[in-house]
Amino acid sequence: MSRLALFEAARDALAARDPLDKRRRVGALVRAWGEGLVDVSGPGPEPIAEPGRPARPELVAPRKLVRRRLSTPHGRAALVHAVAHIEFNAINLALDAVYRFRGLPGAYYRDWLQVAADEARHFALMQDRLHAMGFAYGDFAAHDGLWEMARRTADRLAARMALVPRVLEARGLDVTPGMIERLQAVGDTQTVNCLRVILHEEEAHVAIGTRWFHHACQLERLAPEPVFRELVRKLMSGRVRGPLNVAARRRSGFSDAELDWLGSEAAASSGARSRPD
Repeated sequence: MSRLALFEAARDALAARDPLDKRRRVGALVRAWGEGLVDVSGPGPEPIAEPGRPARPELVAPRKLVRRRLSTPHGRAALVHAVAHIEFNAINLALDAVYRFRGLPGAYYRDWLQVAADEARHFALMQDRLHAMGFAYGDFAAHDGLWEMARRTADRLAARMALVPRVLEARGLDVTPGMIERLQAVGDTQTVNCLRVILHEEEAHVAIGTRWFHHACQLERLAPEPVFRELVRKLMSGRVRGPLNVAARRRSGFSDAELDWLGSEAAASSGARSRPD
């Protein structure tokens, strides 16, 4: 097998529009890394741009998305589609984490290549489930919120690690158990089994984010906890949503102080939403 230039190959996988092509490129890069056939060299990253994705789904504002009623087959398919879209975006986010940030230990690139491979497998899992339900990826509208956070954090490793795995992906740890309960209540055991696989593996992804967030803070000679609070307040406009899956977040590396702060911020946000104008 010929050697691959890491950053060039990650860029090409990121730019791939067809989901199957993207998954194949990720798999080839992960295999090459495992065989020691990857060169960590190349010119600096290009400015962040739109990632490679298929022409569908249509991207709309979150408020325009259909309401997902899990009591109906169509509503359950819409939920599966939403998870598939999240996982497809997560492939691109992991690839951009490899491509965009340079001069880091080899373990950093190994970790995020593994995350990309996991997310590709998760996407395939949900895509197959969607097909079994009589739908395809692209049949429902979706939103672009995940990539918007990639744009906001393109220039600072600490920000990317804080906001993508430790806020956006960690949100999946919070909401997936409830989704599983509701799907169990309507007898959709196939989707439940898919979500259990994803929930278990996403804990490891958030833990990877925690590890490299701490590394980035160490490089900047800053304390992680106040940096995390500052970044959430600045780049998320201070919006923290609850309830929190405290046990899963703790297993993923959140400190008790971070969890206490997130809990208080979520409570404050909930109170603000419930107050009349």
